[in-house]
Amino acid sequence: MPRVGVLAIQGDFLEHRQVLERIGVDAPEIRLPHQLDDVDGLIIPGGESTTIVQLIDIYGFRKTLKAKSKAGMPIWGTCAGMIVIASSLSDRRPEPLGLMNIRVSRNAFGRQFDSFEQDLTVEELEGPPFHGVFIRAPAVKKIGDGVRVMASLDDGRPVAVRQDRLFATAFHPELTDDTRIHEMFVRIVEGAN
Repeated sequence: MPRVGVLAIQGDFLEHRQVLERIGVDAPEIRLPHQLDDVDGLIIPGGESTTIVQLIDIYGFRKTLKAKSKAGMPIWGTCAGMIVIASSLSDRRPEPLGLMNIRVSRNAFGRQFDSFEQDLTVEELEGPPFHGVFIRAPAVKKIGDGVRVMASLDDGRPVAVRQDRLFATAFHPELTDDTRIHEMFVRIVEGAN
């Protein structure tokens, strides 16, 4: 089994770690850039995107994350993590890492009060629809070259996208009992090694 690190500087990293451990994957918490050398893939969790990006820069992660991504390390961003790995934002801040060829809008569905849940058909997932939990969710506004839509809302807005070994979801799979999307990411990591 690969080791899948979870960026543990802000947000719901514990929930991701618990899901990974439940499916038998070693999931160390990543708090410093050098710890990325010890994992095969990385999850950037949901949380507050501006704070996550500020802490990425304070702790010196930006250069290392870009290098690891360029070298082929699989990275999955959920909610705020989607914002962090985007190539550009429709908002002025924060400055994303520019890893994935997508343009993202923060809090695209409204405030906390406007959070919602919806069943989703996700490409590559067998079985019933996946129950998506959207909390102050971002939205993909533009899909660039090499990006494939993996799931969309009923109105056609993409909420899960993949670009080779990069994966992003606008929703929170870690807040459900369904482990299939984490299992899918583990397969992406296994395929990269």
